[in-house]
Amino acid sequence: MWEQVQETVNYIKAKTNFTPEYGVILGSGLGSFTDDIEVAFTLPYTEIPNFPVSTVQGHKGALVFGTIGTKKVVAMQGRFHFYEGYSMKEVTFPVRVMKYLGVDKLVVSNASGGVNSNYKVGSVVLIKDHINLMPEHPLHGKNEERFGPRFLNMSEPYSRKMIVKAKEIAQAEGIVVHDGVYLGLQGPTFETISEYRMVKILGADCVGMSTVPEVIVARHMDMETFGISVITDMGDEDNIETVSHDEVLEAARKAEPEVRTLIKQLIQQY
Repeated sequence: MWEQVQETVNYIKAKTNFTPEYGVILGSGLGSFTDDIEVAFTLPYTEIPNFPVSTVQGHKGALVFGTIGTKKVVAMQGRFHFYEGYSMKEVTFPVRVMKYLGVDKLVVSNASGGVNSNYKVGSVVLIKDHINLMPEHPLHGKNEERFGPRFLNMSEPYSRKMIVKAKEIAQAEGIVVHDGVYLGLQGPTFETISEYRMVKILGADCVGMSTVPEVIVARHMDMETFGISVITDMGDEDNIETVSHDEVLEAARKAEPEVRTLIKQLIQQY
């Protein structure tokens, strides 16, 4: 893994000569955030050594390098999921690469199903903590000390300072935000009504199929991490029959302007 990461980093550096401070992982329906970036380079995943390739509708599949204001950014247009058949090490490989390109702050977005009755479709949630119920752990196996410690402290997976700043920005911009706990499940099926009930009983506010592995690996390498979720469906008896991937993408697209504003301003101001 160490050698693969270094090979990929060296390839990207040779192609771009670019040192980003922020990394951004764009979830379902949120890919057009790259319109906010003054783009310097775009590298399709298919051209990058050792990189997986995104197979999901709504995930474009490129690394985009550029600036937002004075900040240098690399954005993943499309992420990788465990349910696509990748191992957790493959899913999180780009986060390792980002770290060695220079990234020390990671912003992760996703679409999720809400179980908190204060949420509705289109609600924007700042993730304050997570529950990992995915069947494989991204740090499973022999630990590479050059990446980080064997036993990782997860007392602050999502930066409290970044959450405070995001709330200030939301208030200034007139954007309603919630905060909540995200629960990660394997997917790719949407949850049954009993599974949604379980999510709520366990103390989570929303549930999805991504984000948790990337955040664990980012924290393993001491990156400061911020997570934001768009509620694209509600896990209750009234709504569960209509949930589809197309509906999820449409709900994410409607909330995208607010999410883009928050991420853009956070990167500029933090």
